[in-house]
Amino acid sequence: MLNLLILGKPGAGKGTQAAKLLKHYHLTHISTGDIYREEIANKTPIGIMASQYVQKGFLVPDDITNDIVEKVLHEKEYPHGFMLDGYPRTRSQAEALDHVLAGLKISLTAVINIDVSDDVLLRRMAGRRVCSNCQETYHIDYHPPMTPGICDVCGGKLIQREDDLESSVLNRLSIYNEKTKPLLDYYEEKGLLMTFDGELSAGTLYKHIIQHLEGK
Repeated sequence: MLNLLILGKPGAGKGTQAAKLLKHYHLTHISTGDIYREEIANKTPIGIMASQYVQKGFLVPDDITNDIVEKVLHEKEYPHGFMLDGYPRTRSQAEALDHVLAGLKISLTAVINIDVSDDVLLRRMAGRRVCSNCQETYHIDYHPPMTPGICDVCGGKLIQREDDLESSVLNRLSIYNEKTKPLLDYYEEKGLLMTFDGELSAGTLYKHIIQHLEGK
């Protein structure tokens, strides 16, 4: 059984690697973002509390998030192991997770951290453009449309999402760096942290991760 936590700054390529690892190891995906949406849609007591924060654009408090993850870990089946995605985000959440896992008599196998410099991430994210009609994604440097500002697929207008504006990207990176550094230190102290170069190609990065996990 392989129980993983995957970490990475916004735009680091965490989603791509998570999808590959989930498929390769047949892991159960435990994503707090997906869990929030499901709990809110089902109007559960936890979902109702969480929605009050999500609708205002605030982070859901630790105690609510911890309760949600604990509930999922107790209820879900993960015959081959699981991958935590989006949780924990802080050291206090990590300590709460340890308490839950200890109660279930399981533990994390490894914490995968995909590291990319802020400068590279800023170029990646601030250069993204999305079709306002079909949602096809482009990049002004790495994957430009044939006609500037126009979608190749449907001819719709390309826009820059608010999340991808330079000021927004810098703010998100600042928050991530501030909150996550203690979390990385926490798992490094436990000997679980594996940091990988997220500036490698997706294929090469995936091979590196597999090699380290297989050797653990």
